[in-house]
Amino acid sequence: MIFMNVALYARVSTKDQDPKMQRNALIDKARRESWNYELFEEKESTRKSRPIKYQLYQRLLSKEFDGVCVWKIDRWARSTQELSREVTTLFNKGVKFISLTDNIDLSNASGMLQFNIISAFAQFERDIISERTKEGLKNAKNVGKRGKDKGGRRRSGYYQRWS
Repeated sequence: MIFMNVALYARVSTKDQDPKMQRNALIDKARRESWNYELFEEKESTRKSRPIKYQLYQRLLSKEFDGVCVWKIDRWARSTQELSREVTTLFNKGVKFISLTDNIDLSNASGMLQFNIISAFAQFERDIISERTKEGLKNAKNVGKRGKDKGGRRRSGYYQRWS
């Protein structure tokens, strides 16, 4: 039996979401595989702000772990470019990248092909969501709707950008 020291990474985007499902699945996998593991959870993240992931990535680069396991590849990165760059860097450092639900093995050519296809679809999905959000905000503006929070103040973020 090969013992691996693995980082488990779970990420949700907002405080309202719960990483419990991801966490439980990752821990179950680690126990089945007899991995030594450390759990990392990002409970609120943005495209530019994922401090837990950044710290973990630095530790992976310094080879503190043999691998990283994520619930799904889109939990690791927010763009195809980021995903490709970071996973390739980890692969070149000898750090395994494991996606639980995507069942990805990056140790062979077919695994790399599968990885590239899945990451392209993940980017496509994010782009479609972005387009829908922008179109919805544009339509709301066209019919005179203004975004306000519960206190009557203007909303920040995407709404301000498109209103």
